[in-house]
Amino acid sequence: MVKAMALSILAAMLLLAQAIAAQARPESFADLAQKISPAVVNITTSTTVADGRGAGPIVPDGSPFEEFFRQFQDRGGDSPAPRQRRSSALGSGFVISEDGYIVTNNHVIESADEIIIEFYEGGELEATVIGTDPKTDIALLKVEADNPLPFVAFGDSDTARVGDWVMAMGNPLGQGFSVSAGIVSARNRALSGTYDDYIQTDAAINQGNSGGPLFDMDGKVVGVNTAILSPNGGSIGIGFSMASNVVTRVVDQLQEFGETRRGWLGVRIQDVTEDVAEAMGLDIAAGALVTDVPEGPAADAGMKAGDVITSFDGVKVPDTRELVRQVGETEVGKTVRVVVFRDGGTQTLKVTLGRREEAEGAADMDGDDTPDAAPEPQTMMGLTLAPLDDELRAQLELAPDAEGLVVQDIDQVSEAYEKGLRAGDVITEAGQQAVAGIEDLEARIDEAREAGRKSILLLVRSNGQPRFVALSLSDE
Repeated sequence: MVKAMALSILAAMLLLAQAIAAQARPESFADLAQKISPAVVNITTSTTVADGRGAGPIVPDGSPFEEFFRQFQDRGGDSPAPRQRRSSALGSGFVISEDGYIVTNNHVIESADEIIIEFYEGGELEATVIGTDPKTDIALLKVEADNPLPFVAFGDSDTARVGDWVMAMGNPLGQGFSVSAGIVSARNRALSGTYDDYIQTDAAINQGNSGGPLFDMDGKVVGVNTAILSPNGGSIGIGFSMASNVVTRVVDQLQEFGETRRGWLGVRIQDVTEDVAEAMGLDIAAGALVTDVPEGPAADAGMKAGDVITSFDGVKVPDTRELVRQVGETEVGKTVRVVVFRDGGTQTLKVTLGRREEAEGAADMDGDDTPDAAPEPQTMMGLTLAPLDDELRAQLELAPDAEGLVVQDIDQVSEAYEKGLRAGDVITEAGQQAVAGIEDLEARIDEAREAGRKSILLLVRSNGQPRFVALSLSDE
């Protein structure tokens, strides 16, 4: 009796385990694929390019006929105009509304003269570009159809967990309407863009999949397949899809304005490292350290270089990447509260955001990073320093009233060298106070030691770009 009961319990446990496994791993993706495939499209683009060759005969380089044809063309007068040819490219996309709005990657349709959309159930339509956003590599297209089109909806990418099943669809290597499945391998990946928020997946993504959707198991789009990591150009199970929560904001703006409109704070920033936090008296290494405040919204609100932004519009700022994202997602013209750490305490500033797209494009300063000479050099913390004079300002293309200490030489085994300081850099602040001479830096070092600091915070300009660097005082 007991043995029979034990067998029954074991059988029940096995059935339960099988049910859990079946729930975790679907037996088939066929029903889901059949449901959402009609909204996925193939994209073919064509572009007119000049191949740089004339309309005359083409002969191989080094051919015995090469000189003959060159002489023949020379007798004809001016060289013929470069020939035009058509270049084609393939990609993927998906329909997001019954009236024909389609999402894809910007790089799929960039510079295209003609964009043809091929539908899963047959037929082709020419598309027009509504708007593009190179920063997130997203483009919004539109087709005019006689009947309502099948479409898919965006899901909430923030709910996607590492290990969840996902399915990619698209046009890999021109094969058309191909399905692959995998899991979410990682979240919040950044590649090279300011607003990157990629879902990493091992679902097969190849050339031609760009712009196609990444679906969750509810048939919602949680990402737009954009890039792969591969040594040979083929899928090795490391693909990247731009998270849908980034894409939806971009698409909404492109649909409404035909362009993006991101908030702009008007500061240059860097992450707060452990040594910088110690040098400034911060309890934790978090926030965004302001290195420069050019003319703009932040300057108008009274923000200063050396402030640490700890909160933006009521949300804590863990690092620079999150601050950039928070600002970019905030409405242009909105007045927000920005909490900064300054002089050992916090202050709240009210900043009315500008528009980033209007502010971009200002030319960066170019500087010569190899000054020949500077007066009264002195060595400390592995740095050979000299105050700016008119000759050095001219060499470094600095403003006539610029003040600071020029790095003339640097010990390559020093902490300063490890942290990126180089000859030609200019130290403009130490301990968040301006320095014009060696004596100023020495005074700031003495003050830091008296305050019990183990390091001192320097504001350094490299090729015109400011950043803070904390250097240890233990060996001084």
